[in-house]
Amino acid sequence: MSADAAWARAGLVAALVMVADQTTKALVSSSIALGESRPLVAGVSLVHAENSGVAFSLLTGSEAAVVAVTVVIVAVVLCFFARNRHRRMLWLATGLIVGGALGNLLDRVRIGAVTDFIQIPHWPAFNLADTAITLGVACLFLILGRGGAAARTA
Repeated sequence: MSADAAWARAGLVAALVMVADQTTKALVSSSIALGESRPLVAGVSLVHAENSGVAFSLLTGSEAAVVAVTVVIVAVVLCFFARNRHRRMLWLATGLIVGGALGNLLDRVRIGAVTDFIQIPHWPAFNLADTAITLGVACLFLILGRGGAAARTA
């Protein structure tokens, strides 16, 4: 795949993640009061929660640190992608991670916290951006685990 096509695919995935993330957060914010919960399906509830920290509420109350960490992570992922864009499916992992990180960063800049709305038992509430980041990191591990020549196509 050409470098331009890899960047275009990663950008498209990132944009789709951001749009889906911001749309679902807006729907939740407009229909469920902050702190409220509504059962969805067995064991899963829709909630309206806000988190000013990062994963598992780490760095809560340190907005500048959270923004800085996010910017550094996005920069590192983009630099890695720029150097390794020939690796098969790396564009997908990059788009998922960058789109999720920017979706949550947009919340932080706009409202000072991230809107979370998916609640499963024994786990903190999360959102689509968090899901995209998790899937992106899992894809990244799979891609890097393959290594070698097999990873250098499409």
